[in-house]
Amino acid sequence: MSLVPVTPYTYTPLNLLKEGAVANVYGVVKFFKPPYLSKGTDYCSVVTIVDPTNVKLTCMLFSGNYEALPIIYKVGDIVRFHRLKIQVYKNELQGINSSGFASLTFEGTLGTPVTARTSSKVFSFTSQDQKMVEALRVWASKHIAASSSLVQLCDAQPLQYYDLTCQLLGKAEVDGTAFLLKVWDGTRTMFPSWRVSIQNLTFEGDLSHIQRLQSLVIDILVYDNHVQVAKSLKIGSFIRIYSLHTKLQSVDSETSKSLLRLEFHLHGGTSYGRGIRVLPDESSCVDQLKKDLECADSAVTQPSNGICQSKNEDSFVLSSSASGSVSLYEEERCQQVSSTILTDHQHLEKTPLCAVLKQKAPQQYRVRAKLRSYLPRRLPQSVKLICPQCHSLQEVPHEDSLDKLLQDAATKAPDIRLQGTSLYESKIWTTEGQGGRQVAVHFVKKDGVLPLSSECLILIEGGRLCEVSKLSSKFHSVIPVRSGPEDLELLDISAPFLIQGKLHHYGCKQCSSLKPIQNLNSLLNKGPWIPSSVAKVLGIVPLQYVFVMTFTLDDGTGVLDTYLKDSENFFKIPASEVLTDDNLQRNLEAIMDMICPPGIKVDAYPWLECLIKSYNVTIGTEQRICYQIFDTTVAEDV
Repeated sequence: MSLVPVTPYTYTPLNLLKEGAVANVYGVVKFFKPPYLSKGTDYCSVVTIVDPTNVKLTCMLFSGNYEALPIIYKVGDIVRFHRLKIQVYKNELQGINSSGFASLTFEGTLGTPVTARTSSKVFSFTSQDQKMVEALRVWASKHIAASSSLVQLCDAQPLQYYDLTCQLLGKAEVDGTAFLLKVWDGTRTMFPSWRVSIQNLTFEGDLSHIQRLQSLVIDILVYDNHVQVAKSLKIGSFIRIYSLHTKLQSVDSETSKSLLRLEFHLHGGTSYGRGIRVLPDESSCVDQLKKDLECADSAVTQPSNGICQSKNEDSFVLSSSASGSVSLYEEERCQQVSSTILTDHQHLEKTPLCAVLKQKAPQQYRVRAKLRSYLPRRLPQSVKLICPQCHSLQEVPHEDSLDKLLQDAATKAPDIRLQGTSLYESKIWTTEGQGGRQVAVHFVKKDGVLPLSSECLILIEGGRLCEVSKLSSKFHSVIPVRSGPEDLELLDISAPFLIQGKLHHYGCKQCSSLKPIQNLNSLLNKGPWIPSSVAKVLGIVPLQYVFVMTFTLDDGTGVLDTYLKDSENFFKIPASEVLTDDNLQRNLEAIMDMICPPGIKVDAYPWLECLIKSYNVTIGTEQRICYQIFDTTVAEDV
């Protein structure tokens, strides 16, 4: 590859991009999905970038050539995209590659050489580009959190998701939807690893070499859309596998006992950036990996030489249950640490579920059981909105419904009589290409002056969801409004009464009694905009985000369905944020996989210690006893 000195290109900051433009941009990688086979013969890579304007742009990039897509290794890498076409998708600006698209990628770490990664044989790179990369590195070091998911095999724990850098030693097709990869990184797993039988498979790789390193080699099953990429990998290549899932599986042995083995799976789909990326031999991470492999290879005959050692397999033997249910308590197993802890009522004695099921309501119990199953299985669906006053439960409004609500309201032009009051200053503009829609933004003043954007509340009138979202990322708080007969009014009780960042605050339709916007005057000199305070002065009873799930508990004496209705205490994850935060969704999934592990017998599940209360519910003419978990939380080390 060679650099060609040319006249510097013009680069557009992300906040100035417009629909229909073909632009050159620089950005820092916030999220990415390695190239995967999308449909037909086209590979797709999804890259979300940000820049110092704090605007986020998601790019959908397609190519028939895997290597022609941006060569990104991790969050924090810096990219330069040429001829990126800007379009609108779901009310958000999106970048796609157009004719002549090209990309460069750079290591984002401060102090490392500014070396471009690209499949192009010729590209331009000027002193201005050098300064741009270095400036973005400085900015990213303060604003982009480094990925913490990259681990070595010796640090891998069950029921987690990791990014693994390793060398491919062997591969084989298992069936049409699964592919086997045998890899190593020079370290040994703490748990014995699971093996896939290759007896009837067409295997590629040096089996004698793999046999010599067998204690350091793991088997990974790759599924669905990742199979094609796995097939194309060359033996000996260095790869990074993103969002690799580990779990414990009980394997029946000849002695009628179950050995726990650590399995590795790359599931289908592209959630959380799942995928595989080939790393070049000259990359810094591969240099370190080569040193680790060389050291481990020479130490295979000297197992005491610092390689992470596996515990004796006998440590992972569990007695199996022929019934497939939880076996009754044995003294030793009752001493196992619970995956949940009680936050109150520790004085209560444990009650077996068979006794709970025989007693009348209302009662409180302390139980020790295992989580056989739970609903909903799609965890984001467990997040609901509940009114603390009337206890009504409702779904969190979908983005499409909210955008339709805002779109309908935008058909009415802002009333010029209600602009520029003692409470706020108003700015109005007319959109292009949308029938001349008028959008008014009213900036709420404090002490007669406009505060900093980080402290400013704005009222938006006539805006669409994409515009409201952009404003909420720049200003402290946003309230959607409309022009009323005498004053600005809240848009609709179905819409959020307050938006802060990605968090939408909703009010109860039954219990709220809306008051004029001018009531905000009473909060002007009382610090930041607090949702509960805003709700009170506007006559709103705010809804609370909660997890609502059904847990089926089993302690060997009985099976009991109980409800979990909790905002953040049980999972230690705020229900209000989980729908907009991929990391929190991943944490929630990991917790549920820990307390209800997929693919193993229920007898090997961890114990849960819970407080439950019973209560009577009347449905029509039928009276039923229901149960709910309370004052219980997931243990710190889960």
